Amino acid sequence: MNLNSHRSPCCDSDEQRSTVNNTSNEYNQIDHDLMAKVLSNHNISAAWQHVKRNKGAAGIDNMSIEEFNDFAKLHWLGIKQQLLNGSYQPLPVKRVMIPKPDGGERMLGIPAVIDRVIQQAIAQVISPYFEPQFSPHSYGYRPHKRASQAVNHVQSCVKQGYKTAVDIDLSKFFDEVDHDMLMNRVSRKIKDKALMRLLGKYLRAGIAERETGLWFESTKGVPQGGPLSPLLSNILLDELDKKLTYKHLKFARYADDIIILVKTKSEGLIIQREITAFITKRLKLKVNESKSRVGPVSGSKFLGFTFRYGQVQIHEQALKKFKANVRELTNRNWGISMTLQIHKLTQYLRGWGHYYLIANAYQLTVDLDHWIRRRIRMCYWRQWRKPRTKVRSLMKLGVSERLAIACGITSKGPCRSSKTKGINIALGNNYLASQGLVSLRDIWINIHYGR
Repeated sequence: MNLNSHRSPCCDSDEQRSTVNNTSNEYNQIDHDLMAKVLSNHNISAAWQHVKRNKGAAGIDNMSIEEFNDFAKLHWLGIKQQLLNGSYQPLPVKRVMIPKPDGGERMLGIPAVIDRVIQQAIAQVISPYFEPQFSPHSYGYRPHKRASQAVNHVQSCVKQGYKTAVDIDLSKFFDEVDHDMLMNRVSRKIKDKALMRLLGKYLRAGIAERETGLWFESTKGVPQGGPLSPLLSNILLDELDKKLTYKHLKFARYADDIIILVKTKSEGLIIQREITAFITKRLKLKVNESKSRVGPVSGSKFLGFTFRYGQVQIHEQALKKFKANVRELTNRNWGISMTLQIHKLTQYLRGWGHYYLIANAYQLTVDLDHWIRRRIRMCYWRQWRKPRTKVRSLMKLGVSERLAIACGITSKGPCRSSKTKGINIALGNNYLASQGLVSLRDIWINIHYGR
């Protein structure tokens, strides 16, 4: 809905893009009344559409996206007035802990839906003041920038002979951002005092746990999970990008994931010391020295990829996580229909494939397809359960009666049975494809050859 007019939204996509991407001279001028732009009908409507598309979990108030429409009809005009007079107080973000690929946990801070809408509205207005000056080698959370571009840029540098990587690991970056430092960087472009005060309130809103009722003060950090966090992180780390550019270094950055490329290890060690000092002293951030390294780029992990033998390859940790997720999605004891199980698996495979299969991994996709199909056959075998059901199902799928009986009465478990001739005839590659199972090999070919 349009939060200002209580009518259904009518967001023109070209108009919305112009709000975010306009790089004309107007954004080089000082504007002391940005709050009016933030709260304009068009901008709020566009922000709500963005939040609604992204869906997401409820915040600390437990209000869902679906419930927000009715809430906004009753309360938006009052909230808008509070934003204008400076009395609005954002809700604390809800703490959610998610596992990290390399162990441990990472905290997400989920804002309430109303605060997601307001944050998105702010981001849409202030982003054009910063975006044109960001480095072309900053790829995270930016219009027309993707992780694949960052990976391809690194690969291009490697081909030019920059085969030594300086990996700088920022320790808990989003938790360690200095509020004063960040606000200082934002204020260089944003002069609207009311908007700056509101940004400060969002930084200090705090973190809450719904289950325990505990509230934690925010004295530093920018919780991941809100629409403003990616932009604010890029604003702060842009100073690092400018430092690296000034020194004519080859680098790529995606949010807080940074890789610098040089030609020799001795040069890399010098750069590591200098950049680490810059990060800790100038930006007041922490560097995890135990995870930072200087060495061959083949030993680096960047955005889930590594670079070996002149090729982009999927990092072994990313593959390990992929297989664990596939095992979970093909759990034989899941208790849902095979149609739904294949649908959920295919959704995951498409998302994973379109991200990771920019890598030189044709043979890997062939091997993974074979492994995935075997796990799906195991699921069918387990669901059929009784020998009579197995025989009937195999015959229905074209297996001869004699072979179906031999397979159906076997004492072999699902793993060994999935390799037998009868099951591979019944549940062949074409049949599984007809049930919706996607092929990683096909995704790889489409990415690399467009068919």
